[in-house]
Parts: sequence; structure tokens; C-alpha cells
Amino acid sequence: MTAPVTTLREMRWWDIDPVLVLEKELFPEDAWSRGMFWSELAHARGPGSTRRYVVAEEGDRLVGYAGLAASGGLGDVQTIAVAHDHWGTGLGARLLAELLRAATAFECAEVMLECRVDNVRAQRLYERFGFEPIGFRRGYYQPGNVDALVMRLTTASDSGPAAGAASVQGTENHD
Repeated sequence: MTAPVTTLREMRWWDIDPVLVLEKELFPEDAWSRGMFWSELAHARGPGSTRRYVVAEEGDRLVGYAGLAASGGLGDVQTIAVAHDHWGTGLGARLLAELLRAATAFECAEVMLECRVDNVRAQRLYERFGFEPIGFRRGYYQPGNVDALVMRLTTASDSGPAAGAASVQGTENHD
């Protein structure tokens, strides 16, 4: 029996409900609202788009999602989420690589993100892609009052974020 194939595609409005189910499961204390996802998707299409959101599907089940905002040469990873039963499969790396390709398309020289200080698994993923810690945001995640580690990926002008992602794409994450 072959393993199910997980496909990535653009997030659309009809994905918001299944995304919210996964969001509440993975981030019970600080889950995004329906309105937050609607607002992000409103900026993800058309000639002036500044967002890229993708979902990962396995059959008819949504098993992950990710989003990037871009403005003025700066990309910001807004969210990356992978269903618990898909941890360690490399799906997080695939989602991040897709966001970095989008950052290149948006001509971002830097990509930033915030990560919970207690989420070591995610920090290792970001470090594999070349992100470096640059500071903290005290009490960033509410209501739990958890600090955020701020990380940055600075790219060479001739390579872009996707160049770094290409060497990692397809790599298995066995953390």
C-alpha cells in the first residue's frame, strides 16, 4: 500500500472552516478568528496582492496550511500549521519552502517570523532554512502571555529566499 499523497494548493474562502478546525486544535489559546483569515485572503488575489496562503490536502482532508504577507521588500510568515499526525513527515518544510518561493516572487530581501519560545520543533525547522534569531517579543502570544522568538532570513540579492529553500525541498524532517 502506498502512502497517501499530500498536495499543496492556494487557500480559498471555502477552506476557512476546515482551517479553523485545525487552527483551534493546534493553537487553542491563541487561535486566529474567521475574520482574520478572511482579511488575509482578501489580500491574496489580484494584481496588487500582498499575501500567499496555501493549504495541504490529503485526499479530502486538510492537514496543513501556511501564509505569508509581503510589503516593501519584507516578507512575514504569518502562520504555518501541520496536523499532529503529519508531524515529522516533511510537510512543514514543504509549506515553508512554498512561502519562500512566494517571498521571492514578491521580491522580498528579508523574511521575518515569530515563533513561540517553547516551540523548539518549529525553531529547528526555521534554522534549517537559514532563519536566525534576532530578538524576542515579550508576552506576544495571548492570553497565555508567552514570549515570541523573532527570526529573520536575509537573502543575497542574486539568490532570493527560494534559492535557500531549493536545497531543502524534498528533505525529510524526522524531528
